[in-house]
Amino acid sequence: MDYSFQTKTNRTALRQGFRDGIPIGLGYFAVSFSLGIVARNAGLSPFQGFLASALCSASAGEYAGFTLIAAMGTFLEIAVITFITNARYLLMSCALSQKADPALPLRHRLLTSFYITDELFAISIARPGFMNPYYTYGAILIASPCWAFGTALGVIAGNLMPLRLVSAFSVALYGMFLAVIIPAARKEKVIAGLILLSFSASFGAAYLPVISNLSDGTRTIILTVVISASAAILFPRKSEEERTQV
Repeated sequence: MDYSFQTKTNRTALRQGFRDGIPIGLGYFAVSFSLGIVARNAGLSPFQGFLASALCSASAGEYAGFTLIAAMGTFLEIAVITFITNARYLLMSCALSQKADPALPLRHRLLTSFYITDELFAISIARPGFMNPYYTYGAILIASPCWAFGTALGVIAGNLMPLRLVSAFSVALYGMFLAVIIPAARKEKVIAGLILLSFSASFGAAYLPVISNLSDGTRTIILTVVISASAAILFPRKSEEERTQV
């Protein structure tokens, strides 16, 4: 094997990944800053917010976790809701495993799988041929610190800003979620109906007998599993081949 050639290839892939990770990192910083406000409201310190984002690069999963922390949820509730919220990464891992060279060492597989996010998955899966782990490392070098430091700075800012301004920034994360669900709801009526059902069920669960006595975290877990599972069974998504045939 020509090791000098391999080293040069890895360095090139690292630089390309770093370049492609810059816009992702900037977007991560903006989102995680608002997430830091939520973490601050849950009582986390800047270091705790930094550590949470360094170990969990998922906005929805972290938001759910911070919300449960604020609601005095149990460790089990936080673990379960984080697992459910981030379950899509299991599918992304399976897809990326098909892009890995069969000879790729286990250490590279573990490192790249730990940092799978929607954006990093997208740029990695789009590259032709086998996935070079150093390309992913390059993107991680800029994206991960932006995500972690953005959360920490959000906590710090939340401690320094006036209460009204903190409340205003707390709403910013809801704006991000609206930006995610509105285009999908406008495109598909089923998704729009499920969103409305989720809102209604969440509101009703707080007042219905028996289920209203459960903690906020447990109610969220139950509603997430029941609604998503029912939607998958009743409204399965067609594959590209089936859509083409129709």
